Amino acid sequence: MSDLTQLLRRDLPASIVVFLIAIPLSLGIAAASGAPLLAGLVAAVVGGIVAGALGGAPLQVSGPAAGLTVIVAGAVADFGFAGTAAIVAVAGIVQILLGVSRLGRAALALSPAVVHGMLAGIGVVIALSQVHVLLGGRPQSSAWENLRELPGQIVHNHGLSAMLGLLTVGILLLWPRVVKISVLPAALVAVVGVTALAWVTGAEVVRVDLPAEPLADLVTPVWPDAPIHKITVAVLTIALVASVESLLSAVAVDRMHDGPRAQLNKELVAQGAANTVSGLLGGLPVTGVIVRSSTNVAAGAKTRWSAILHGVWVAAFVLLCAGLLETIPMAVLAAVLIVVGLKLVSLAQIKTYLRHGEFPTYLVTAVGVVAVDLLTGVALGMVTAAVLILWRLTRCEIRTVQRAPGDWLVTISGTLAFIESARLTKEFGALPPNVDVDVELHLDYLDHGAFETIKAWETAYTKAGGRVRIREVHDSWFSRATSGRLGGGKSTPRLLGSWSRWQDMDHQRRDAMAAGIAEFERTVAPLVRPHLADLARDGQFPQQLFITCADSRLVPNLITGSGPGDLFCVRNVGNIVPPYGAGDASVGASIEYAVEVLGVNTITVCGHSGCGAVRALISDAASPGSSLGDWLTLSGVRFTDPSDEEKCCADNVVRQLANLRTYPSVRAAESEGRLRLTGMYFDLSEARMYEVDPEVGAPRPVIIPAA
Repeated sequence: MSDLTQLLRRDLPASIVVFLIAIPLSLGIAAASGAPLLAGLVAAVVGGIVAGALGGAPLQVSGPAAGLTVIVAGAVADFGFAGTAAIVAVAGIVQILLGVSRLGRAALALSPAVVHGMLAGIGVVIALSQVHVLLGGRPQSSAWENLRELPGQIVHNHGLSAMLGLLTVGILLLWPRVVKISVLPAALVAVVGVTALAWVTGAEVVRVDLPAEPLADLVTPVWPDAPIHKITVAVLTIALVASVESLLSAVAVDRMHDGPRAQLNKELVAQGAANTVSGLLGGLPVTGVIVRSSTNVAAGAKTRWSAILHGVWVAAFVLLCAGLLETIPMAVLAAVLIVVGLKLVSLAQIKTYLRHGEFPTYLVTAVGVVAVDLLTGVALGMVTAAVLILWRLTRCEIRTVQRAPGDWLVTISGTLAFIESARLTKEFGALPPNVDVDVELHLDYLDHGAFETIKAWETAYTKAGGRVRIREVHDSWFSRATSGRLGGGKSTPRLLGSWSRWQDMDHQRRDAMAAGIAEFERTVAPLVRPHLADLARDGQFPQQLFITCADSRLVPNLITGSGPGDLFCVRNVGNIVPPYGAGDASVGASIEYAVEVLGVNTITVCGHSGCGAVRALISDAASPGSSLGDWLTLSGVRFTDPSDEEKCCADNVVRQLANLRTYPSVRAAESEGRLRLTGMYFDLSEARMYEVDPEVGAPRPVIIPAA
């Protein structure tokens, strides 16, 4: 597809959809910020054109965001809007410096629980203030005052405004549920529909008020007449919050498409440039907006032209059709902002943070933003996050169980530091004398003070006639400390290591599998359970059929960095693919299921160094007529240089790729462009993957580092 065709077929329609949702949101955010309504439209134009043209996240759409509403409203109250515009321009310069300094990813170091808690708090503040506008009144200066005055506002509401606002809320909530597939955003349908109703009925309500000459009435920024420290705080607050929100949005958008990945530092420079231009033109702060960006991707956008064109459409509409915007009741925009604000309080995020134990951080941040102010809420959230980290770093679980008369098991899990020494001494002291005690350690960390406590108890208990055996199931902290190497040397991470690397030999001989399962359920299962639950509910949609050897040294998910649901695996001796109709149906059934039912887009045949099957084929070691010999014969491979084992392994991969093409389903999918076949070779000694090129005519297949 040519660039022009892609622009006309993909980006142009997507830009119109985003433009339609940007108009009401930009007006509503400006109203909620206490800024001129034109400022929101200026930010939408600048965000689309400047950030769209310069950005490092091509499919991200920028403009005024609800997440900055509370900050901007505070700045407008302190400095006036002309002063706020100057602060926005300087904040943009700060963002540019952060991007040039390559600190883009550093902005993502802030705990997501703090960020989402901040946005949730902002959402509540927006909703509380805009409820008053919906009811025909005016918002108060703080969330607490809005809440306190709400009962009186409800009693003395403006009936028409309230009716129009509630109708707008109803459409916003019901439209996505009733109309499953629509190019018309709910916000556009609600605003246009209710505005038309208000116009037809002649309702006398407060409406949007825009200047007759938009270009002539742009606000000129003025340096605020305020203490420099107060201005500095405002600049840094807008710069940092806008940066974090934009970069989090860019990362989220990356997960929605398969196009170029976001360059975060470049995106940060672009956001800074857009904020500087927006401030100089009298606009609101600009950030990457996830609502518009996700709409852009869903509408089929492929390049940055969609974001740029959406900015052009907003500018053209404001210049040519401002009169239409002035028919919109303010209660309708308030309703849009109420729904947008409440959506910032995401139940899915709350469930996630409850599951991961980060909800206190989320809650403290949100409550702080609502009850005090944004900076206090964020600071309280960061302190809460730090306290939780320290608590987890020093937490351990100690369980004591009597398995049989005279036989006790003490299990210690987590991080064991010196501050737990008193608790350890108490737990060990409660054990009866002269019995067998197994101490099982599942430790992420063991410091010297805790080690000395365990060792001293072991020595004393043994001298008193008891019998103690200490076993390590998770790592080798205790044994390294015993040999004087605590904190030194390297150990294989449990998730990567074999049983022999993390279980003592006696344990391994007796019940390695049971210990491995217990370790999985203790440390890994809590992490993957939500993902596996989703797969159990939605089914499997793997991207690849991965055919490889049954060799125990080869772990497909480990060497490909994949996880549950990514690979549909077939393993056998020698990664052999019998030709179609050759007599063995098990591999063929897997191939047909993967291609025809699962719809995989890639089939990979992966060989490896030191393959026993290849060695048997080279030396004709497999007995004819045996099951192994009959199986290896199905490979059909002919070696060009039997003295070169690596080349023979690659020859085998090339042959199996040819065998794959004997299957009708594979040939059909490949000819239609739905399927790609690849050959790989894994060198065990190097722990490195290579790609086998079957097209090179040289005697030795070219092996190219995949990385």
